[in-house]
Amino acid sequence: MADQGQQPEPAPRTSDRIEVVRMRRAPKFSVFLVVGAGVGILAALILTFAFQGTAGESPNTGLVYSPLQVFGFLALICIAVGLALGGTIAVVLDRRSSRRAHDVTVDHETVHTDD
Repeated sequence: MADQGQQPEPAPRTSDRIEVVRMRRAPKFSVFLVVGAGVGILAALILTFAFQGTAGESPNTGLVYSPLQVFGFLALICIAVGLALGGTIAVVLDRRSSRRAHDVTVDHETVHTDD
């Protein structure tokens, strides 16, 4: 039994055009920023325990800082510097990769379906 009231499905329409696009390899900025922050934490850790401070009061504040507090202060500074350096390296590599970009011809095909 065939349904005679049913219409056949329309074939999808396609449009096809040739385009020229510029292709290059670009660095992922997030990776450079995370690595920069990690290097900053590592630098803060090394600076905290490489130089043994005094157990006496600070001449500026009159307080005694624990090694964990010193690490926290150094981490704030070193992470910011690491983020800045990682971002700078990513920008330099991005600029360098834009010079090596080359043009590629691609076939851009779009399929339109009528629902």
